[in-house]
Amino acid sequence: MPILVVQHEDDCPPALVGGWLADAGAQLDVRRPYAGDDLPATLADHDALLVLGGSMGADDDAEHAWLAPTKALARAAVADGVPLLGICLGHQLVSSALGGVVRRNPAGQQLGLLEVGWTAEAATDELFGPLAEAPAPARGAHWNNDVVVEPPPGAVLLATAPAGEVQALRFGPRAWGLQLHPEVDHEILGRWAADDAGSHEAAGIDQAELLGAVEAAAAELEATWAPLAHGFARVAARVSPS
Repeated sequence: MPILVVQHEDDCPPALVGGWLADAGAQLDVRRPYAGDDLPATLADHDALLVLGGSMGADDDAEHAWLAPTKALARAAVADGVPLLGICLGHQLVSSALGGVVRRNPAGQQLGLLEVGWTAEAATDELFGPLAEAPAPARGAHWNNDVVVEPPPGAVLLATAPAGEVQALRFGPRAWGLQLHPEVDHEILGRWAADDAGSHEAAGIDQAELLGAVEAAAAELEATWAPLAHGFARVAARVSPS
């Protein structure tokens, strides 16, 4: 079950999601185009596509040459029914590739643990349904400036953040995007916080509190989001030509 993983930066690895997918039997083919790895022209040799996060913008194709090919792979996945999951920037890239609009969040940077606001459509979704029907409210780690302000035509809204921003979308029968970060652990989030230390200090944001809350919720977050990775692996296995 080879899954193509597009990684955009050293500090944005598959991390926890990668481990959960491997536990579920998936083989990860991680490509780092920023470091010189080639992206395949098609998904013929892969059963699924996972597009990770990054600090660049979803429409920064001119500055990052691999973004346009990544969008082409996303469009092909949706058209051909190849399972696709985009996380944070990956979610935004798929949205942009399919005709949606990504912009800086008018409400400001999303940070730390935020509750997931499932929609009615999420309950019957193949991937997110089991999470949406869990008895306890779900929370997820956020660390993003941009959001999808206009979903692509035909996309189904599956979750919204507390302030109303798009949090999860279904782009097609087997294609999904998630604004929050199920993959990050406390160490990765700490590196992101270090990059934002100056702006957060100026804005009066208590990074220690944010990071401490995520670290304290580690077991909760794993219990919430490991099933998502396992479910995505099952979808990939079910539709695999092999």
